[in-house]
Amino acid sequence: MSRSVRTRPEGSGQALSEAYDTALLDLDGVVYAGGSAIAYAVESLATARTGGMRLAYVTNNALRTPDTVAEHLTELGIPTGADDVITSAQAVARLISEQVPQGARVLVIGGEGLRVALRERGLVPVESADDDPAAVVQGYGGPELPWGRFAEASYAVARGVPWFASNTDLTIPSGRGIAPGNGAAVEVVRIATGAEPQVAGKPLPPMHRETILRTGAERPLVVGDRLDTDIEGAFNGEVDSLLVLTGVTDGAQLLAAPPRHRPTYVDADLRGMLSGQPDVVEAGDGFRCGGWTATAGADRLELEGDGAALDGLRALCAAAWTAAGAGVCELDGGKSLARLGL
Repeated sequence: MSRSVRTRPEGSGQALSEAYDTALLDLDGVVYAGGSAIAYAVESLATARTGGMRLAYVTNNALRTPDTVAEHLTELGIPTGADDVITSAQAVARLISEQVPQGARVLVIGGEGLRVALRERGLVPVESADDDPAAVVQGYGGPELPWGRFAEASYAVARGVPWFASNTDLTIPSGRGIAPGNGAAVEVVRIATGAEPQVAGKPLPPMHRETILRTGAERPLVVGDRLDTDIEGAFNGEVDSLLVLTGVTDGAQLLAAPPRHRPTYVDADLRGMLSGQPDVVEAGDGFRCGGWTATAGADRLELEGDGAALDGLRALCAAAWTAAGAGVCELDGGKSLARLGL
């Protein structure tokens, strides 16, 4: 049975922290940016946790161990245990363990997070293609990862050793701007070998499976800032999602989102977890949310009314996604977004 195409953000009469039992939260761009907590994140997460919602932190960054991530969050004022952190390193380690013998050697191109995750699965990290590895795994290793590590991966992969990647995010946010991510490093090995890795991280199913296995979530809500990882991962896992606008996604990208990138809910920041979500309803030829009505014209999206900017954005999403159907909206929304200050 094919999945229905989302054509508008949903409403919720309950606070999202009450409607769902577990929040599966991305970190960069959602909880913190450049190592510092994003506005309202600490207070919002504390309120959600006090109300009974479990908080789990799900990251494609394979460099840091769960212990290190938990310590960082706790220092920011968000009490967190290592068991509350799920990384793409853990997801790829499980994927490898299902395909190689117990105790097998795995060539690691990356950081300590990968090594810890492999040991957890009974695998032995090694450093050289000459160590007779049964697999090669590549994950983000930080800005100081030596170029020679890519050569080691290429030697092994060219010999036919199975190749795995924690994730293929092309970029990663840093305190100074956007830097190359693990996906860029994966491209180096792909170009050298012509091979394709098995990938575990968001938005692919192995990451969602790892998250559910570790949290036991029954009614999870994915909370993220990226359409192509967080929201698509929720789509692939067939669970609901909340997009927050504190990270990389802007209004224009949201209006142009194909079905797999359309979130269930849209809000400014993590305070959106603590409230209900307004309904977006049909209004003549358009869609109304709060004081705004949006319609799809011949070549652009039109917006009338006034009120909260987010309500206007939700109405525009409904007009754009309905006009696009299963495709991508190509109508110009620039003028309407500018009116909302987005």
